[in-house]
Amino acid sequence: MCRFALVLAFALSLLLFPARIAAQDRSPLKDALVVQQALEATIQAAEPSIASIIVTHSDAYRKIYHEEPSADEPGRLGSFNPGPAIVSQPQSPRRFRGPQFDDRRENESQKYDLASPKYVPESYGSGVVIDGTNLLILTNYHVVRDATKIYVRLPGDKGSYADIHAADPYSDLAVLRLLKESVRPLKEIKLGDASQVHKGEFVVALANPYAAGYRDGSPSASCGIISNIRRRASLAVPNDELKSSPLPTKPVLLQTDTKISLGCSGGALINLKGEMIGLTTSLAPLTGVESPGGFALPVDASMKRIIDYLRQGAEVEYGFLGIGFAPETLGGPDGVTISSVTVGSPASRAGLNGGDRIVSINGVRVHEPEELTVAIATALAGSEVRLEIARRRQLVTVELVKNYVPGKVIASKKPPLVRGFRVDYTSVPYAKESPGPRPWGRPLVIEDGVVVREVQPGSPADMVGLRVGEVITHVNDHEVNSPAEFYRALEKILPRAPLELKLSVAEGHRARTSTTTTLTIP
Repeated sequence: MCRFALVLAFALSLLLFPARIAAQDRSPLKDALVVQQALEATIQAAEPSIASIIVTHSDAYRKIYHEEPSADEPGRLGSFNPGPAIVSQPQSPRRFRGPQFDDRRENESQKYDLASPKYVPESYGSGVVIDGTNLLILTNYHVVRDATKIYVRLPGDKGSYADIHAADPYSDLAVLRLLKESVRPLKEIKLGDASQVHKGEFVVALANPYAAGYRDGSPSASCGIISNIRRRASLAVPNDELKSSPLPTKPVLLQTDTKISLGCSGGALINLKGEMIGLTTSLAPLTGVESPGGFALPVDASMKRIIDYLRQGAEVEYGFLGIGFAPETLGGPDGVTISSVTVGSPASRAGLNGGDRIVSINGVRVHEPEELTVAIATALAGSEVRLEIARRRQLVTVELVKNYVPGKVIASKKPPLVRGFRVDYTSVPYAKESPGPRPWGRPLVIEDGVVVREVQPGSPADMVGLRVGEVITHVNDHEVNSPAEFYRALEKILPRAPLELKLSVAEGHRARTSTTTTLTIP
């Protein structure tokens, strides 16, 4: 680090301050002071936005305190209020009389109260303020996965329990919402553009390694350079698992020589302008081992789209094209060759066939299957993408449908219930299952219509027999092939008018043939 500091000092003194320091006045000490001032200014500007996140997976909140989020709101973890539960436990009046009882209450509270300075964290990470008005903190999904309580500590003696506002296992991102209004004001981090980052660029990492800031909220800083771009955090994934493997396993990450230890997941990687260009990710929770350097999810246009969805509390709907790759497909400078096309998919409707070679997507050339799957997924469902096909020497425009994301997705803002049910893209159950007999007797194709994803017990939809997995092709004679079309069709129907749903009923697991039936919901 001493050698790095000297190089950094010399470079900054030449690039940033040539006019202020005359050549004859330069000295190693002055150069060191220049770089020190630059780093101090960068750290001081971003430090108020960095959080220490304490997480517990204890089942005691459910068993002892009867605190458990509902199935419909799994992210609503709430604050910790031990009083009534402890008092209500049967105790011997003689044993717990007077101050002894108060001592026991205090000890019991500290055992489960993440806000207590005496609490010993079992799981921890870092976070970044992305919305000071709505008290939203961005972190990694794996930091808060399966949490039963979450506490967030910020610089300035601020702290609050938090709910999971939205969580997305595919991007390994989650957004927390602080519950304590008195933590205001919060300073939002300034987002940069990781697409403009180059190897050798100086960066600063701000995070809370090993929960170092869980008492005072003060993050730790380390400096370094961008070692490489478009790296992955683990070994390559087989081609048949590309569409469902999470983003950190794909070549999208920024690599840095700054130390990213356990607890640094969810911290900020910032440039010397004070802009966050990456969300730091510790390899230890992902691979089981520490590493001398570190990685960060890049804050580029694709990642900002994902963060915007999570900021709204919405589910991120990743794009699905309906193509497959042979296990030996490696790609190359002339694009990526696809081996198969799913019947009924956007690729099929656009006329793509096995053996076609995709050269670029939205003007960006692709060289391997992973690059193509990432570009498709992060374009998001419902968007149009332009594909350059080698054999045609022309662009093909297709509208993407939705891919299935394995893992527990949390969204505090869901599409509205319609007479007690919600719908989704028919591509989701297809993408979820491996080849073989389809769920609910559906054929091995992506069908026209929308699929029923949820039916509330006792609702009008439940009372007439509508079931999860059934495919709706028409609503009151309006054809629907996406959730957006479904909700647009509803706008044309009077609020209290009956819903007449035309359902597609499959005739066999592998055939595309089906019959229709009509269901009316009052």
